[in-house]
Amino acid sequence: MSKLLICSEKDISSTNMRDALFRMRKWENIGSDGKSTFHSSGEYIIMTIPELHIYAEDVDKEAEKFGMKFDEVIFMSRHKAASAIPTLTVHPIGNYNNADFGGKSETLVKSSPASMTGALRILSKMDTEGFQVSFEVTHHGPYLDKPTMFIEIGSDETMWGNILAAETLAKTILSIEDNDYPNVIGVGGGHYAPRFTEISNAYGVNFGHMIPGYAFNGLDDEKFIRKVKMASDATSTKMVYLHKKSLKKSEATRLSELMESNGFEIVTSKDFDVITN
Repeated sequence: MSKLLICSEKDISSTNMRDALFRMRKWENIGSDGKSTFHSSGEYIIMTIPELHIYAEDVDKEAEKFGMKFDEVIFMSRHKAASAIPTLTVHPIGNYNNADFGGKSETLVKSSPASMTGALRILSKMDTEGFQVSFEVTHHGPYLDKPTMFIEIGSDETMWGNILAAETLAKTILSIEDNDYPNVIGVGGGHYAPRFTEISNAYGVNFGHMIPGYAFNGLDDEKFIRKVKMASDATSTKMVYLHKKSLKKSEATRLSELMESNGFEIVTSKDFDVITN
């Protein structure tokens, strides 16, 4: 599967990952479209853009217009969090509500479950130099048509320029392999989705879009199901892993019945094979 890797010149984590990739294999300078530059190596294309990536709307179309062919997009990025905890993350993109940070309101970008979850598993097995490894749930832009994921170094400026972290993520990108595990969406829990991270490392399942509790708390049934359908459509699956322990028992039961009555299949870890290697 061919991949378009997006590097933002305004992001030191992004440029460090690009430069690490340049050191790891031979790349051909394809040229520039007058704004962005392109390099290729086998099934990988690096597109270096001048703007910050979360506002690079339709960047996949720009690459295709230049003649690039690819199956999915990986944004190389920094990650910011008030906690300042050293963290390496992967996540899908889009907005369940307003588009405050790029993208379109109430619109999700197609996810890359196999690549994203595969990257998480690779990182979880590596020596990550004191960084935690986790999913983040779906958030922010830009909007693209191609399946997309972000891979990030966090969580503040003291970590963004970490060369070892950039090299670790670059190695991870080059190590991602396709798999035929079933894809699911995740519902419940918090922003860093520790339960979904745990399940992915232990079982043969790929997570696509994830809906945290804060995105649906207080919503009526119709609005909740609308978000689940958004995540389902953008992940191409009807299977839902509900983080029941993050909810009151009565609420977990209600949401399970509501989703099942709308055609979704609620799954648990028992439905997946244990990963043995």
